[in-house]
Amino acid sequence: MADETPTPNGAAAPAAAPAQVQMRVLAQFVRDMSFENMVAQKGISGADVQPDIQVAVSLDGRKRGTEHQYDVISKYRVTSKNKVNGETLFLLELDYAGIFHVEGVAEEQLHPFLLIECPRMLFPFVRRIISDLTRDGGFPPLNIDSVDFMALYRQEIARRAEAQRAAAATPN
Repeated sequence: MADETPTPNGAAAPAAAPAQVQMRVLAQFVRDMSFENMVAQKGISGADVQPDIQVAVSLDGRKRGTEHQYDVISKYRVTSKNKVNGETLFLLELDYAGIFHVEGVAEEQLHPFLLIECPRMLFPFVRRIISDLTRDGGFPPLNIDSVDFMALYRQEIARRAEAQRAAAATPN
């Protein structure tokens, strides 16, 4: 009974169903990629190597010229340094983009949807590319851990809010 709405003649009519969320990946591609093997370039000896790997992820999303289409770009920077002496072993940078068709998402939910759900869909492909690049670059394949895109989104929102508070507190 709670999901029924009275009609002018007093009969109950079903309430309008919320719009169904539709998302399709229209395209995905490597936008930019770089891999630098410092071991090969500098001739670093591998006798005492203890790799320390750092992964940084940033996201960007924007509307395209076509209705309901959006670009979502995931940027990964993977740095491997030797724990023993701090020398960089390799540096990998990957910008991976997807073009998405998204409908049925409320306007206030669109930004988090684009920066959480869309990168989540692309992540398995990114993981494989990074694994293949490190292997083809002369290192063991690196299977990066899953990324918590929700936490990443919340951190970015908190960072922006803090930057706005700091800007507002600064006298002109």
